[in-house]
Amino acid sequence: MIVDCHTQIWDSKAQLGRTAAPIVSQTVQADAASHLEAVDPVDRAIVLAFKSRYLEAEIPNEFVADYVRQASSKLVGFAGIDPTDRDWREELRIAQEKLHLKGVTVSPALQNFHPSDTRAMPLYEECTRRNMPIVFEQNHRSPATKMEYGHPALLDEVAREFPEARIVTAHMGYPWIHETVVLLGKHQHVYADIAGLLRQPWLAYNALLAAYEYGVMDKLLFGSGFPFRSPASCIESLYSINQISAGTNLETIPREQLRGIVEREALSLLGIEHASASNNRSKPPILSHDD
Repeated sequence: MIVDCHTQIWDSKAQLGRTAAPIVSQTVQADAASHLEAVDPVDRAIVLAFKSRYLEAEIPNEFVADYVRQASSKLVGFAGIDPTDRDWREELRIAQEKLHLKGVTVSPALQNFHPSDTRAMPLYEECTRRNMPIVFEQNHRSPATKMEYGHPALLDEVAREFPEARIVTAHMGYPWIHETVVLLGKHQHVYADIAGLLRQPWLAYNALLAAYEYGVMDKLLFGSGFPFRSPASCIESLYSINQISAGTNLETIPREQLRGIVEREALSLLGIEHASASNNRSKPPILSHDD
């Protein structure tokens, strides 16, 4: 099964917030039709909602839930929850019980809170109780982003406090990739997606090599980062990553390790679905021409 663990849609760039919207290219197509076409080659795709009082941003949970409902056999919705909002408990309840969203998206850097803030810790506890995985978004496009809250090392306390919580560090924690690698090795239920990295081949090669040498390739999840890149182009780039080392003494990453990222049972690892359903792939895996 191929699962794209990191995609988003929106109706308007205004939903991205007061400082992020102006720097998103006009050519980015993030509408539902574009998304559904882009994710056609994969078996499942996670669609992330988002909310930030700090940035005045919101891709509403209802919006994502309505879209996911139209293709429920393919799409999985995650709620955007802001722990600095006093109503987050009710929003989380509605997200799971009424909207049937399966996980939660937060971003300390974009929501202006320390990862172990006393307002956030009860949210992680409730997500753990509800068996909802938590994606920590690492988007630093907005000039208002509080980068000091984005360090993956700050999630160590969260993972220690809630060892059963399924945690995903988006974009492999970029720009703190080595912090993420150590975090993955330390905690059983901490994962990272590779969304966004494959646009920069040298960066992606070094990030994946670090994970391979540290022995945590099995903790990496495939993510395209749609609408900024399509799943098909990301998979092709992933399988081509060793072109960086061609004709050099640089180490190559074994192809089966790369395949493992693409075909990982992500929904099972995140506690969303059992692995048994994943054996019935609707389409063959996307492989490069030399496979």
